[in-house]
Amino acid sequence: MDLLRRQFITLAANAAAWSAIPSIAGTIAYPVRPVRVIVPFAVGGPADALARLVAKRLSTSFGKQFYVENQPGAGGNIGMASGARATPDGYTIIVVGTSYVVNPSLYGKIPYDPYKDFAPVTLAAISPNVLVVHPSLPANSVGELIAFLRANPGKYSFAHSGVGTTPQLSGEMFKQSQGLDIVAVPFGGSAPAIQSTVAGHTPIAFTVLTPALPQVKDGTLRALAVTTAKRSPALPSVPTLAEAGLVNQEADTILGILVPAKTPREIIELLYVGVRDAMLGADMRESLATLGLEPVVDTPDEFSIRIRADIAKWSKVIETAHIKAD
Repeated sequence: MDLLRRQFITLAANAAAWSAIPSIAGTIAYPVRPVRVIVPFAVGGPADALARLVAKRLSTSFGKQFYVENQPGAGGNIGMASGARATPDGYTIIVVGTSYVVNPSLYGKIPYDPYKDFAPVTLAAISPNVLVVHPSLPANSVGELIAFLRANPGKYSFAHSGVGTTPQLSGEMFKQSQGLDIVAVPFGGSAPAIQSTVAGHTPIAFTVLTPALPQVKDGTLRALAVTTAKRSPALPSVPTLAEAGLVNQEADTILGILVPAKTPREIIELLYVGVRDAMLGADMRESLATLGLEPVVDTPDEFSIRIRADIAKWSKVIETAHIKAD
């Protein structure tokens, strides 16, 4: 508690400074050449989609091209290693997902230090996860589901989208916090996990919200809770886990922006303002909504606190569940 209190005192002290950052125009001469945007994942995923939306708007704002370079592999570790080695001059930025805070515990060794090799720019957006069940399950709330599972130990399983994903970790945290005897079943993505739950094979699932929305709306799945701190605009009648009585179990998928460590603060400030202004535009909000993303745009200081808190949280969950990447 003392550490968290000190962190939030520091955050409060810095908030005024970040809110007073000047507009992009009329500051330092940056950029004077194209800026590389590393995405440590393949084309087509949420990090790639966000990177391309942001790069397009930053290119317009700054008057120089921001171009996306996909470097997939090893759960994001290859691209992260490349970003860590890049010159800290503002001409390389990295768009990261939850793997950035999960991989330090998931892998025996990773080719970067999440604290020393990068400087945060912003937590740009989040994607909610949702707890869903097959309609045949006699549970219309999180409390009823917990009671049902406690009465039937070892008989049920939950589907998730893959090892180390936040849907898996959401389920494991739920399982651990309630002392439940329930088996985690991995699938190769959200779609097959959802299909298995719709079919009743794995009657419970923790999944990214967007691909589950059609099934929730047509009644083939029942949504019991979202795992974010606030309710999702996409399912405003569905409570959060905290509202359902399970506190400190927020588990969204994050998308953030980093730069190599020792990048000048003035450049970090300019990038933060540029991303903030881009993310808060009405057209961007609409584009993000189609991807199941909600804009956040935390300050660099806020994102730094979130990174440390998430690494600690997921480390505990991963260690307790004995999860390791292949």
